[in-house]
Amino acid sequence: MKYRKLLSVVLAFCLVCSFSACNKKDKSEKEKPAPPAPVEATDENSITFDDGNFKFASILDSDYKAAKGSLSVEEVQGNPMLKFTDSGDSFKNDLIQKIRISMLPIMSPENIAKVDSIEFDFYADAVDDSLVADDGSHLKVPGWIGGGGGTEIADEESWYSFAEFSATDYTNEMSGACHVKFKFFLAKSGKKWSAEMEDPNFLIMRWGLQNNSNIYVDNITFYDENGKSLPLNIQGGS
Repeated sequence: MKYRKLLSVVLAFCLVCSFSACNKKDKSEKEKPAPPAPVEATDENSITFDDGNFKFASILDSDYKAAKGSLSVEEVQGNPMLKFTDSGDSFKNDLIQKIRISMLPIMSPENIAKVDSIEFDFYADAVDDSLVADDGSHLKVPGWIGGGGGTEIADEESWYSFAEFSATDYTNEMSGACHVKFKFFLAKSGKKWSAEMEDPNFLIMRWGLQNNSNIYVDNITFYDENGKSLPLNIQGGS
């Protein structure tokens, strides 16, 4: 009789421990945030990379501060994006990730001359946990996500810098979208592209990496001075 009572107590204790462990596991799983969903394109004239074509994009890595890597189209939660896979040297060497977008393969010269602003969604991921928090813990997050852009313009082919952009993600391995807008603020003074330019293009740049990280670009859209999206004429395949 005593043996049965002892066995009952042991079994009850085991059930309580098991229930407690399950509760802790469930609580932990509930507390883990869901990754941010990618932004879907809302304009029919957006470059979404759904067809896998990125021949108009290239990496600019010719100067000593430029990051090296490779470009591809990768799906993030089922959403294709242009991905810059970093070589792994940019964080430790404070290099700048640069993507060059050539305009002639994606738009007619007449519409290139009408471009007043460029908008796109920008993302970054974390490859490892090299980011060290204030408490000394290592985080697998991208941290600060910022940069800018620029282009040569028709007016004497001088360099024009677009406004910088900035976002942060200290929670997720893959950030949510940072919506970026590049604008030709002096377009009416001729500081923009023209239909006669031989190679109109622009750079998307990210600097100040806080971790080993890759970048992603999606939903590139071009607008005229009235805020109307300009039609695309994308050439070639991936």
